This record gives sequence, C-alpha cells and structure tokens, in this order.
Amino acid sequence: MDQLPALAKVFSYLSLLTIGGGMAAYPELQNLTVNVHHWLTGAQLIHIYSVGQMAPGPNMMVVAALGDQVSGFAGALVAALAFFVPTGFLTFGVGRLWVKLEHWPWRASIQKGLAPVAIGLAVAGTISFGKGAVTNWITLVVAVAIFAATLRTKVNPALLILGGAIVGGIALR
Repeated sequence: MDQLPALAKVFSYLSLLTIGGGMAAYPELQNLTVNVHHWLTGAQLIHIYSVGQMAPGPNMMVVAALGDQVSGFAGALVAALAFFVPTGFLTFGVGRLWVKLEHWPWRASIQKGLAPVAIGLAVAGTISFGKGAVTNWITLVVAVAIFAATLRTKVNPALLILGGAIVGGIALR
C-alpha cells in the first residue's frame, strides 16, 4: 500500500510521454520501474511488456500488470487510472480545441512537428527495449528475421510474435 502514491506519480507522468504509442514511454518506464524504484528487474519488465503487447485490447493495459506486480489489485487499479485518466482528459480537451482551431495557420506546422517527435520517441523505445531483449546470437537472429519479415511482407504481426515465441521456446530452453 505504501507504493500506491509512487505508482500514481510514475504512471501519470508516463501517460504524458506516450506521443506515438506506448513504446515511446518505454525508456522512461524502464528507468523508473527498474532503476529508480526497483519494482522490477530489467528481464521482468521485458517479459511483462512483451506479454502485454500480445494481449487483446489496448496494449498499454500492461501498466495494470506492472501495478499488480508492485501492489496487487490496488496497484493495478492505481497504475491503470493514473496512466489513462490524465491523457484521456488531455486528449478530450485538445481534441475540442483542435476542431475550433481548424483554420489556424499554426495547426499544420504543429502536426508536422509532432510526427517526427512521435517517431523519434518510438524508435528510442524500440532501441531501449531491444538492448534488454537481444541477449545472444539467437535472439539477435530472431529480432532481425522478424524485422525483415515486417518490412518485406504483410504477414500478420501476431503470427510473427507466435513464431518468435516458438523459436525462443525451442532454442532458449
């Protein structure tokens, strides 16, 4: 129970970093949960985050699993609310304002400026995640193969994830 205020603070802060998706916040998520608060190890975070990406529904529901790991059901509830409520209100407010500013000359510039920010944050998250997940030549080969398949084919990503899990289960027992 003593971790609930810290969970609320961490996940409300992280919610504001998710421009471009949840992976954009991953480096800071890793820093705060592993290095600052020591709630998880790096390997535990990668495992929970990976499973969360496979689960149906919003992939950032992983925050509930992280909160549960720290403080049980109360932690899951606090982490989920802290993560989704601030950005929910922010999105609602900005969305309403955005409609009113439809003919504002700066609107297009803001949109063009946010796109590279979102891409940069997502790439930084992917690199941070990859540093912890790629631990030997087998995981490197799987990562490169999945990346190549993603770029060159239109294979359903769920099948790629399943294939990676099967290879990992066999090769990394």
